[in-house]
Amino acid sequence: MPILTCDVFPVVHTEIGQLREGQIGYGDALRAFIPGHVVATAEAFEARLRVEFPNGAIVLRPSDDELVGPEIATLSGFVDSAWMCWRPGEDAFEYLH
Repeated sequence: MPILTCDVFPVVHTEIGQLREGQIGYGDALRAFIPGHVVATAEAFEARLRVEFPNGAIVLRPSDDELVGPEIATLSGFVDSAWMCWRPGEDAFEYLH
């Protein structure tokens, strides 16, 4: 089963709005995606990295000051051992240095 490891906190999009780390209900909103299935993904300059679920989405769109290391996120756990890593300055995150 694929695993997305986020090295920055994603923004949680729900029917009632957006929640950021530190806001009341953020953890519960993030955990609500655990039993769900991914219905769509997007990786682009405008979207950055977006993972859609039936009940909302998580979006990685960090600022320079939110970076805590050399990576933003990593996707792994595929049967063929394929993986993907997103870093500042690359692909959808080219705006970060």
